[in-house]
Amino acid sequence: MTRIINKPKDTVSQVLNGVAYIQQDILQRVPKTGILLRTDKPSNKVSVISGGGSGHEPAHFGYIGENMLDASVSGPLFIPPTAEEVFEAIQKTDQGLGVLLIIKNFEADVTNFLKAKEMAVKAGHKVGHVIVNDDCSVETGSFEKRRRGVAGTVFVHKILGAAASEGKSVVELVKLGETVIQSMNSLGVAVSSGTSLTGDKFNFDLEKDMISFGIGIHGEEGYRSEPFYSSEHLANELINKLLVQYEDYTNKQFAILINGLGTTTIMEQYVFSNDVRRLLDLEDVEIVFAKTGNYMTSTDMAGISLTFLEIVDDKWLDYLKMTTNAFAW
Repeated sequence: MTRIINKPKDTVSQVLNGVAYIQQDILQRVPKTGILLRTDKPSNKVSVISGGGSGHEPAHFGYIGENMLDASVSGPLFIPPTAEEVFEAIQKTDQGLGVLLIIKNFEADVTNFLKAKEMAVKAGHKVGHVIVNDDCSVETGSFEKRRRGVAGTVFVHKILGAAASEGKSVVELVKLGETVIQSMNSLGVAVSSGTSLTGDKFNFDLEKDMISFGIGIHGEEGYRSEPFYSSEHLANELINKLLVQYEDYTNKQFAILINGLGTTTIMEQYVFSNDVRRLLDLEDVEIVFAKTGNYMTSTDMAGISLTFLEIVDDKWLDYLKMTTNAFAW
């Protein structure tokens, strides 16, 4: 597959330069780093930072803005940023009230972000963190839940970013974030594996007209492959697998996120959205907030993920609906 890039080794830096140019009213790049900051730096709130490896665009820099993130830190393709860069982002955003780190549950991400937290605490900063683990897919063979941090991370950005803007402390944000994460589940599928940055090698083998359940956002293969039948059949299976995570779901309210994984067209996403709508109506599941689009991608993987967030507190819905100038929300 041909990609519109220059030298592969320069791609991440050029992406960051490009987004800083196009979105210069909202964000700015710290030169020679993977750090992007809000151009309007608020001084009366806890700063909220997230990040990870590149390849998930528009995550995470697309969520910098009012009532969302104050900074993002990008590493190489599918490799998290160094602890030193995360520490630098903490130093540049902390206005005296502390910093909250939103971390996706991958070993390298957790290691580097927590090392940065340790460095920052030693330097006198107040830092809290939450680890997002919304993926409810299972390991092949053991069927243990993988609990990786995937598209639901975007809901965490929005809710905690809005709560920080309302003046919640680091401790309060951590408590809120942990409750939100416990109330959320995601499952992703692929109809075509993503490829390497040069486009000449597939991340995993998937035959034509097959679909892989439980794929990862770093190009990880799913736990089961089967023939693809239709969008409706897929929506039914994902909904069933997600709703079983909740007891008595007909008496609950949910927010849902339908997420394209890279090359799935908007047309396909809305066909799938319509199938989700019809099937949830049949199940008498109350959806009070819904979004469809490319929020957490995996380079050029063709596929889709579905996230369910139980609205435990009506205030969460207010936070989701709070206005933001973050360009990808």
